[in-house]
Amino acid sequence: MVLGHGEVLTPVFMPVGTQGTVKAVQPRELEEINAQIILGNTYHLYLRPGCEVLEAAGGLHAFNRWNRPILTDSGGFQVYSLADLRGIAEEGITFKSHLDGSVHKFTPEGVIDIQRSLGSDVMMVLDECTPHPCEEEYARTSNAMTVRWAARCRERLAQTGPLYGKDQTLFAIVQGSVYPAIREASARALVDMDFEGYAIGGLAVGEPTDVMYRITEFCTAMLPAQKPRYLMGVGTPENLLEGIARGVDMFDCVMPTRNGRNAVVFTRTGKLNLRNARHRKDPAPLDDGCSCYTCRTFSRAYLHHLFRAREILGLQLASIHNLAFYLWLTSTAREAILEGRFSPWKDALLAAMHREETADTISPP
Repeated sequence: MVLGHGEVLTPVFMPVGTQGTVKAVQPRELEEINAQIILGNTYHLYLRPGCEVLEAAGGLHAFNRWNRPILTDSGGFQVYSLADLRGIAEEGITFKSHLDGSVHKFTPEGVIDIQRSLGSDVMMVLDECTPHPCEEEYARTSNAMTVRWAARCRERLAQTGPLYGKDQTLFAIVQGSVYPAIREASARALVDMDFEGYAIGGLAVGEPTDVMYRITEFCTAMLPAQKPRYLMGVGTPENLLEGIARGVDMFDCVMPTRNGRNAVVFTRTGKLNLRNARHRKDPAPLDDGCSCYTCRTFSRAYLHHLFRAREILGLQLASIHNLAFYLWLTSTAREAILEGRFSPWKDALLAAMHREETADTISPP
């Protein structure tokens, strides 16, 4: 992808920086582990610090000093996750701020205007992320509205321009819950509108994993192969590998940083719980094959000590490693694809990742 703030090689994982920062990780550390693009959230940044502050700073890139691409979600997921604080109508979404209870409204046009203020390289259309389980008729009605909202977003995009001299592009979001016919109608309508990229939304919200894979493959088969395909909010290392196998180009998830802050790290041989006593005297790095700062410098024993002592450094070091692992996973998948060996590489890695996981059972904090 050629974006306003640089090129992005896919498949790619996007660290989540919801409020303009990836939790416990500095921008220079993200650069060191070669994060190509990060994610921000329109809902949260609109509420705090607000468009006035961001425009005065020259946009989100100038504000948080991240000079590589940024993708911003439109706030549609908050419609799902903050269901008790919002109402949905054809015009848009009315919601109460989770910060102070003040009432706000997101329209398709409004979220484009906000994302113009943010200056993100990739903007997302306003959508409704349906819950799971979801009645088929509700999914159909919701998706039809999401498609109409996408058309309004596209029209607003054409009526406005970037504020900071960098190109911005707009991705649509395929919805339809677990119903193939609705997903097909969504994908066909959005492809007809000719967006620059397409996301698959409404998955990883409680449905079985095999259903997520089936719907993902169903959607990617209908979306243009020459344009980016983005599976939103996913997921585990296995989910990423299986998503790539089904044609997904882009992923985002809080899992590597959230797990890192809770002493759980991902390695080529599986998941480790650093609070477990088996790591108390272990001089080994988290992952022998990893070149991140954490693995180059510190032992499992030291990380175990930091978490037991409740030292903030532990959260930072584990988060850096987990993000480095996810970025290694997608960049190495790209190499394997280009060399024609992706499937055997994926199968061997998945088998290896289950070994340590079975030995390192999760203990309480």
